Amino acid sequence: MPSPAEAADAPTDAAGPDLATRARADGIQFILALFVDLTGKPCAKLVPVEAVEQLQTEGVGFAGYAVGALGQEPKDPDLMVIPDVGSYMAVPFLKPGLAIVHCDPHVLGEPWRFAPRVILKKQLALAAELDLELKVGAEVEYFLVQRGADGVLGLADVKDTAARPCYDARGLTRMYEHLTAVSTAMNSLGWGNYANDHEDGNGQFEQNFAYADALTTADRVVTLRYLLSVMAEERGMVATFMPKPFTDRTGSGLHMHLSLWRGGEPVFPDDEDGRGLGLSPVAYSFIGGLLEHACGLQALLGPTVNSYKRTGATSTRSGATWSPRTASYGGNDRTHLLRVPDGNRVELRSGDGSANPYLATATALAAGLDGVRRELDPRRPRQHRARAPHAAS
Repeated sequence: MPSPAEAADAPTDAAGPDLATRARADGIQFILALFVDLTGKPCAKLVPVEAVEQLQTEGVGFAGYAVGALGQEPKDPDLMVIPDVGSYMAVPFLKPGLAIVHCDPHVLGEPWRFAPRVILKKQLALAAELDLELKVGAEVEYFLVQRGADGVLGLADVKDTAARPCYDARGLTRMYEHLTAVSTAMNSLGWGNYANDHEDGNGQFEQNFAYADALTTADRVVTLRYLLSVMAEERGMVATFMPKPFTDRTGSGLHMHLSLWRGGEPVFPDDEDGRGLGLSPVAYSFIGGLLEHACGLQALLGPTVNSYKRTGATSTRSGATWSPRTASYGGNDRTHLLRVPDGNRVELRSGDGSANPYLATATALAAGLDGVRRELDPRRPRQHRARAPHAAS
């Protein structure tokens, strides 16, 4: 996660040009009106630019039950998804004339209470009542695989067989075209991609972008997963975010770097911290809330059966699982549930690739704010012995 000065700008505020103006200025022909269900499945309709005014004012309708896990039955009224103009982005690198806009589902004119993006916005509003803003940096890990003639999935890079593949320059170079295309795409969107690396598992990668406000980052995680899937498929590969696709290899996480801000200033740092982590009392209370609710949080941070194959793993080829199993916190130590690399942020390390980023962020914020309201004390940070970590980097 970069320093505050390196943070990328959030999308243009909705108070700027309207959706129709932006789309026509960019030469857009079609807009993907995008939202996700509770599992994180991306759902969309392809709206021609000729209908952009209607999309902007009325939204576009979906049969909610057909969408998937979104709390509707076949008898229920349509979901009308209303675009958030500030999330608009042109993506001509995918298809000429294509744009994406994230949307909020509504039913009978009201925001739908089971829609993940709506849930996150509600939690952000509760934080705003305390004059607090959450900023998040997210680490999206994934594997690149390929389906063989027998239908079995294996690594897309058959030469990626090193016992310790993390940061391997050769593995990066073999996937150069894919990785650089994704990096160029992220930077064209203003996300501030600052690193692309081979992760701890064979065939596993991570591509980082600058932190931003919580809603923007959650939107970007959803968008990045979509981009990775489409761009990998164009090269005959499959990008999978499955937490533990291979028994003997490190699983894929969704690590989140969390920080609270007030009036444009960070509230976590405190140079006079007696516990040695450079954190303020508010930061410790936020940590206390995350620890207090750690077990409940995991239902949304690791929501699949496969998630527990990742957290329950005892070893991997590299010798580390990088997936913490106990609710602890400490300094720059990846064996903890909560790592504090510096006084600006807290890294929540138990999320995985199956987590819905809106729900993961909303629940982490709710837990942390509960700690702030109750002034919970997480006690002193734990010091782990230097052994092979169960906590990818």
